[in-house]
Amino acid sequence: MKAMQYTLRGVPPTIDRAARRRAQQEGKSLNAVAMEALARGLGLDAKPMEHTDLDALIGTWQEDPAFDAAVADFKRIDEEAWR
Repeated sequence: MKAMQYTLRGVPPTIDRAARRRAQQEGKSLNAVAMEALARGLGLDAKPMEHTDLDALIGTWQEDPAFDAAVADFKRIDEEAWR
């Protein structure tokens, strides 16, 4: 299949700066960064988006008396230090 050529108009300055910054940081062309962003935005990206949140830990807490004992001092307030 023949690759198409697009002309984008009205690109907001914030998008332009972010795209150029990413291109420089990753050592890629502006075109490559724009193509990756379009593919990702359209759900065509082959690799899953990397999340840096802690959602995977929800519901995994386990009670651990040894841990509770080890961190018990962190709950103690030194009244002298707060005067």
